[in-house]
Amino acid sequence: MKNDRSFFPAIPSFFDDMLTRDWFNWPLTHNSSSVSVPAVNIKETNDTYELEVAAPGMSKEDFKVELDNNLLVISAQKESRHEEKDERGNFARREFNYQSFSRSFSLPERLVKGEEISAKYSDGILYISVPKTEEAKVKPAKQIEIH
Repeated sequence: MKNDRSFFPAIPSFFDDMLTRDWFNWPLTHNSSSVSVPAVNIKETNDTYELEVAAPGMSKEDFKVELDNNLLVISAQKESRHEEKDERGNFARREFNYQSFSRSFSLPERLVKGEEISAKYSDGILYISVPKTEEAKVKPAKQIEIH
């Protein structure tokens, strides 16, 4: 069956939209602001797990990083306001924008030093370092002497 939408070119196909939409970047409104989950890079070294959260346009005060048992929760909330008034002080335009996200990561129980987790925000990226316990570190190969 041929799908010919030439009669209604401005009306998107419901099924096309449902199958191709990125549900993790679903906009809550139809204006230019949208809600999305930031990308996170996770790297494991011998001593730490390193997380890099891409969150440009925020400041370090916007973030909250907490450890709840073995669950690392990274969240942020930012509010911006723009107001324009006329010469009598009446609002001509008033806009509010809110951005927020929350990401959670399960950490290996008893394999990380939760009390030593550190975070810093620089150039649009939140860096989180999760130190490993001695038990979790990869040990070098041990040479066994033959008698």
